[in-house]
Amino acid sequence: MRVGMLTGGGDCPGLNAVIRAVVRRAHGYGDGVIGFRDGWRGPIENDVEALTLEAVRGILPQGGTILGSSRTNPFKRDDGVDLVRRALEAHSLDGLIAIGGEDTLGAAAKLFDAGVNVVGVPKTIDNDLGGTDMTFGFDTAVQVATEAIDRLHTTAESHNRIMILEVMGRHAGWIAMHSGLAGGADVILVPERPFDIDEVCARLERRFARGRHFAIVVVSEGALPSGGDIEAVGAQTDEFGHARLGGIGPRLEQEIGQRTGYETRATVLGHIQRGGTPTAFDRVLATRLGLAAMEAAHDGRWGTMASLRSTRIEMVALADAVAQLRVLSDEDLRIADALLE
Repeated sequence: MRVGMLTGGGDCPGLNAVIRAVVRRAHGYGDGVIGFRDGWRGPIENDVEALTLEAVRGILPQGGTILGSSRTNPFKRDDGVDLVRRALEAHSLDGLIAIGGEDTLGAAAKLFDAGVNVVGVPKTIDNDLGGTDMTFGFDTAVQVATEAIDRLHTTAESHNRIMILEVMGRHAGWIAMHSGLAGGADVILVPERPFDIDEVCARLERRFARGRHFAIVVVSEGALPSGGDIEAVGAQTDEFGHARLGGIGPRLEQEIGQRTGYETRATVLGHIQRGGTPTAFDRVLATRLGLAAMEAAHDGRWGTMASLRSTRIEMVALADAVAQLRVLSDEDLRIADALLE
């Protein structure tokens, strides 16, 4: 058989590990694989490249994706579904493996409903995709953010400053929560719980009053104030309707500095979280997911997604995986509350 493969949405460490695993498993079956360039733009514009064993040699430790990525939405075009079908037919493909997050796999689920054979692989540093306990890319992003907090600690203490670190997380605060706990942050602000800027400042002032003349605040880019004291940050939207976020950190720097009188500085970690070498955990998880996806495609289990459940890789319904975002639970937030008191 022959399958196509694409990587859509934001890049993240581990994508090349999935590509490598799919190609190597397909080779074991005697199956063929081609790659579509730049996410859903590839099948829409019939932009492809052959994926051989030689093509994927040495890519395991590389960040990013050798196939390129984009936020192209095939359903933004009236003929998008037909163009995807024609691309598969033109290359005699039995189906497609789509590697991505909520948007890429949401489009994949709709294409499957329209009769296109698709298998999904969950990818997002935000770790907010349903149907799986963890997505690859998350562990690397948390490691990068934690190292940044460790570095901010030393300069914060040296200058008696409040240091704010803005991390990614549009709808879910997984990166902020995990890196904040691992890095010993004093305040963690996440999208799941609107924050009160007065309460944040009061907590920081109590810390200074106890003789600790520095503090670390970690904030998700999607965190918002409960009382509207700080203007929400956003810009133009992409083809999936998402605003380009970023800037809550500098807004907090201004507000906290003015309200407390303490010197405050903000760092926006940005795309550093997405780039670079994946951790060993992400390499192994991505490899396992890629193997499972190719096995599902070979067996004709279309409309499914490879998933991590506890320590096992299982196939789940693609529609169920994108039905609801996975966000921090009340229990997750309670743990943070207990440690940050």
